[in-house]
Amino acid sequence: MSALTVKSVALPVEHGGWSFLIEPLILGLVVAPSAAGGWLAASAVAAFLARHPLKLVALDRRRGVRYPRTGLAERFFAAYALLAAGSFVFAFSLSGVSIIAPVALAAPLALVALWHDLMGRGREALPEVTGALGLGASATAIILAGGGHAATAWLAWMLGAGRAVTAILYVRARVRADRGVDRETRATLARPVMIAHAGVLLMAGIAAGAATLSPVAASAFLLLLVRAVHGLAPGCAPIRAQILGIQEVLVGAACLTLFAAGLA
Repeated sequence: MSALTVKSVALPVEHGGWSFLIEPLILGLVVAPSAAGGWLAASAVAAFLARHPLKLVALDRRRGVRYPRTGLAERFFAAYALLAAGSFVFAFSLSGVSIIAPVALAAPLALVALWHDLMGRGREALPEVTGALGLGASATAIILAGGGHAATAWLAWMLGAGRAVTAILYVRARVRADRGVDRETRATLARPVMIAHAGVLLMAGIAAGAATLSPVAASAFLLLLVRAVHGLAPGCAPIRAQILGIQEVLVGAACLTLFAAGLA
C-alpha cells in the first residue's frame, strides 16, 4: 500500500479543524503547563485523529463495500482510540476529578459533530460549530489539570468559543461571497456575521469593564470584527480558499497570543 494511501487514511484532509484543535491546547498549556495537561493534549489530538478513519469505515459500511483502505482505517482508528484513552487515563491519574466536568460538558457537543460527520454531513454549520466548541473544552481541562484557577479555566473556553463561532460564520459567508454574488446578496451574507461579531465584542467589552476579563484578551474580538468587516465589504476582492485558510490561521494565532496574555 502506497504512502499516499496511508496518509489519506491516517490524516484528515480539512485544515480548519486543526486550528480549532491546536489553539485551545496551546492556550491551556501556556496558562497552566503541567504533565497532566500534556497527556490531555495528547489525548485530544488522538481523539481528533480517530474521527477520520472512523468516518471512512462508516462510509464503506454504508455502501456495503470493503476496500483495502477499510481494514487500514479500522486499524488506525483502533490505534488512535487506544492512544486517546491511555493518555486520558495518565492525565486523570495525575490531575484527579478536576478534569471531568469540562470533558463531560464537551462530550455531547463532540457527539453531535461526530454523528453528522459519520452521516457525511460534517460540512454543515451545526457540526462545525459544535465540534469547535467541544474542542475548546480542552483549554479548560488542561488549565484545571495544571492547577490553574477555575475562573480562568472556564473563561478560556468562553474566549475560544467566541473566536470559533465567529470564525466559522465568517469563513462560510466569505467563501459564498467570493463565488461571485451581487451586492445585495453579499450584504445579506454579511449581516448575521456582523451581528455575531458585534455581540461577542460587546460581551467582551462589558466583561472587561467589570474587570472580569482583561482588556488585552477582549481586544482579540475587535481584531476579529475588523477582519470580518474588511473581508465582507462590497469592494473586497475574492481570494482563493487556501489563502483564506492561511489568513484565518494567522488571525487565530494573533487571538491566541492576546488570549494567553490576558489570562496569564
